[in-house]
Parts: sequence; structure tokens; C-alpha cells
Amino acid sequence: MALLRPFASLLLLLAVPLSRAANQSLLPPGSVPAVPSLPLLQALQVRAPGSRGWQAGPVSGQPLRYMLSLYRRAADHEGRPRHGRSLGTNTIRLVQASAPGAQPWAGRWYVQPLTYHLEGQPEAEHLLRATVVYLPSLPLARGRLLCALELVGTGRVLLSHAARHGWAEADVTPYLVPGNGSAGSLALRHVCVHAGRAGGRDATVAPSHPFLLLYLNDTQAGLAPLGAEPRRHRRDTGTLAHDLPGYLQEQGGEKSDCSLRPFPVSFAQLGWDHWIIAPHRYNPRYCKGVCPRLLRYDYHAPNHAVVQSFVHQLVDANVPQPSCVPYRYSPISVLMIERDGGILYKEYENMIAESCTCR
Repeated sequence: MALLRPFASLLLLLAVPLSRAANQSLLPPGSVPAVPSLPLLQALQVRAPGSRGWQAGPVSGQPLRYMLSLYRRAADHEGRPRHGRSLGTNTIRLVQASAPGAQPWAGRWYVQPLTYHLEGQPEAEHLLRATVVYLPSLPLARGRLLCALELVGTGRVLLSHAARHGWAEADVTPYLVPGNGSAGSLALRHVCVHAGRAGGRDATVAPSHPFLLLYLNDTQAGLAPLGAEPRRHRRDTGTLAHDLPGYLQEQGGEKSDCSLRPFPVSFAQLGWDHWIIAPHRYNPRYCKGVCPRLLRYDYHAPNHAVVQSFVHQLVDANVPQPSCVPYRYSPISVLMIERDGGILYKEYENMIAESCTCR
């Protein structure tokens, strides 16, 4: 019965009768309690950046577009991680830099010190890799702006490799390892030179600040394991029912039979659409219906459920019939804005019911 827990109490969780849930595309306004109880919503409640009037502010623009592109490569429009995705982690955090307000331009040169503050990172998040993402070349009306990154205090130019859509990534993992002098922050210098004819508005055009990407393995309970792929389950041919005569005679399925039902929840109706970027809604789904008298192969019922069904029918009606519960789950990927204005990608394990069983 352990698989039943996340979805067995939907009547209490969102105060919407199950008879209405299957016929509704969204929850009616005002029906969701102040602290939602679905597992994913409980996890997200902790990360809510503030009140409904909270604004995204500086998270817009190129960093947001970059993370949206990353999200769409990793997950579909419902948040299900794509098969074969290559992120290799369950958490990616985008950290934006703070910069002094001094004028960075000096003739053809643009020099801007940047500091990335890393204090307060959760202990459960273990750093796997860190890169700084920036645009090495920016087209101007009269030439181009060519840019590079230097490590403050060393004069070392960070070597980069092409990312996508004109972006470049420089690996800074060694400089964030404890004991290497990072002291909870990373200090870089963004250096650009105007290649071409100077003058006009080009003299004041500033490139976007590079941003830091932290690839993390969050070991907190409920998060998808590192590099997890959507699970593929094969039919279990080792069940007791395999040898029962007449087991395959019942093939049809009525609407009242145990089956998967939709239960979509809109983040906009929760008042969370100003900080949850994707997906726009969450459909955990649930299992409802009567378990058939003869449990078919496609129910993946364990031996105990098969025996319990026969005992109920042939021996003692006081023994309850098997219950209709989720059998297989998939994770969900969420892209959200954090309280400090950063952007966070996370994969949460076992959040969408994919099939049902009787047990």
C-alpha cells in the first residue's frame, strides 16, 4: 500500500470531489488551501519567493531565455523529463553577478568586475560542475564587441568552449572547490574590446553580464536520482496468476474498472505563476475504480493481490478486495525563480502517476 500514499487522499488534499476532478480541466478558484498538500506542491511551497505581488525583476532577459532553452531540451510541456536527456544532474542553479556602478567603458575597452556570491547554498546540494556562460561576440552597428573572462587576482583568461546559439561556457569548477580561496564567492573580470569603427551609440552598448551555472546533485529526499532516466517496466511474467487457468479470459475494461484519471492543477490558480516559469500546470493524476475479479497482466498485480482477490471471492467476503493504486510514476522537472533572483531547475521524483495496479 506504500504507493497509494501520494494520491490516496486527494479528496482531503485539494478539497475537490473525485467525481468532479475527472470532468474539470482546472481547479475552481478558491478551492486550494493556503498550504497545498500534494507532494510536489509541498516541496515548492518551501521555495516560494514571496507574496503574489512579487516581481521577477532582473531575472528576465538573456539568462531567462538560456534557462528556458535548457528546460525545453530536458523536459516536455508537462514537465516530464525527456528520454535520453543529457543534463546528468537533478539540479541546475543560475547565479547572477553583482557589479559596481562605475563606468566600465574606456575608449574601445569595456572592463567590468563581477562577483558571484555563493553563500547559503543548501548542504544537500553537492557541486558537480560550474561554468560561467557569456557571449564572446556581440554584433554592433559598426563592428563587433569581442569579450573574454579573467579570474581576478591572477590575470588568467578563462578558456571557453562553444555552448549553443552564440553562447560560450568557461569551466570554473576548480575555483569553487573548498580550500581554493573561493571563500563563498567568485570574482571575475568581464573584458571586451570594440573591433571596428568606433563612435555613435556603439560606444555605450554594454554586453549582458555573464552568469554562473552550478550543476548540483541534490540528495534531498523526493528528488530524482542523479542522471535518472524515465523508468521502463516490462511485464512481470513470474506472478502466480500466470499459471491460473482462465486468467486471460477477461480482456475487456469497463469505465468503472481501475484506471488512471487526470487531475490538473494550474500554478496560475495557486498564485505561483509569477515565479514558476515552467511547466504552467501540474497533473499528478490518480487511480480510481474497481479491481477486476480476475486481475489481468496489464495490472501488474503482485501475487498477494491475486491471492487476496480469490480469498475474497471464494473463501471469506470479509477479506477486502485489492485496492486501485498507482503502479508506476515519473518525475517532473520545474523551472523557477528563487528569492534572490536566481533561476533554478529541479527534477522531483515520483510526482506523476503513469499507470495503475491492484494491490
